[in-house]
Amino acid sequence: MSAIREPLPSLHRVPRASPAWLWALLAAHVVVALAWWQLGWRIGLPLLVATHLAFLWGALRPRSAMYGPVLSHLPIDDRRVWLTIDDGPSDDTPALLDLLDAHGARATFFLVGERAAARPELVREIVARGHGIGNHSQGHPQARFWSLGPARMRREIVQCQETLHAITGVAPRWFRAVVGHANPFVSAPLRDCGLARVAWDARAFDAVRSDPAAVVARLERELSPGAIVLLHEGARHGRNVEMIALLLQRMRALDYATVLPEDLERRA
Repeated sequence: MSAIREPLPSLHRVPRASPAWLWALLAAHVVVALAWWQLGWRIGLPLLVATHLAFLWGALRPRSAMYGPVLSHLPIDDRRVWLTIDDGPSDDTPALLDLLDAHGARATFFLVGERAAARPELVREIVARGHGIGNHSQGHPQARFWSLGPARMRREIVQCQETLHAITGVAPRWFRAVVGHANPFVSAPLRDCGLARVAWDARAFDAVRSDPAAVVARLERELSPGAIVLLHEGARHGRNVEMIALLLQRMRALDYATVLPEDLERRA
């Protein structure tokens, strides 16, 4: 049995009604205003820039909890990891499902709403095979997700939630931000949908790197008990299935198994 470092019910942490970032932002601007008033612009201006850079860093760093809680590691001590597969469904999905079955492995597929609506049979098959589904936005606006305003952010999250619920009858519990980015407007729709944000602590840029051996070698170095592994499907290089096949082989050789957070919560 896994040794638990914290109560498992806390894994699924929905953002609070009063986000900490708002109070931090107000406090930072009060400090900047006082510094500018007392010490002049030569101190106040650099302090203002530094303050805004800090909030930008909070938006671009996937594991930052500045804009709400984020899960990046499972609190277990045995050799199990959470496989998460982003960007589907895609042409890769059927082969991935067969591959996971062959290895007795389970994963959570973080799905894009528009792609799910175009291929609902694949979404239903993911659930039927015993895997999890997660919300990965409706349209996957990769280049600008970090800068979305409140209305667009809400549409991306809520529409994906509604799309996946309509297809499967199951409302996802987990949200993976596009490119892992967030901003001050992500918390409210997550709270309203009952979603908890998930990052990762093992990645190898498999969406852009095309060498399976290099990708898996990096992932292998980052494997640890409770690791959340970031994977992708449907990349342009067309080698995601090959990469995941090799990863599952290496995991078996290293005596690693898979786990979903729901399994841990049921045992708590």
